[in-house]
Amino acid sequence: MACFVVPVAEAIVTSVATRILELKENKSETITPDNVRFSVKLKWLSKLLWGGSFLLTFEHIWHGEIKPFFPFLTAAKSPESFTAMLNEVSTVGVGMALTVTTAWIGMLIISGIAEKQHEKISEVE
Repeated sequence: MACFVVPVAEAIVTSVATRILELKENKSETITPDNVRFSVKLKWLSKLLWGGSFLLTFEHIWHGEIKPFFPFLTAAKSPESFTAMLNEVSTVGVGMALTVTTAWIGMLIISGIAEKQHEKISEVE
């Protein structure tokens, strides 16, 4: 119904935060070329969220759950279905956003390990 709303909201927040970080990092002169900027890493999360949200939105349009006229969400027609939609958003939507964020944290861990290995190799040379 509207489970994609939570990942979209997180994607908006991460996109804005990425842009702010990019501006601050561009002003800073202390960034080394060996490490990936955090704004780039945050952009990974943003892209994961936007991509997943786009696919979810397309799937909901395909199944007729989103219409091009008011109310855009078919679940918003009656109070009973609206309550079910809010339940889905709070369970499935939050769960999907947490899953994507957890996968991104895994990516950060792997990236950090790779950066440390690169630094060790660079020191030896």
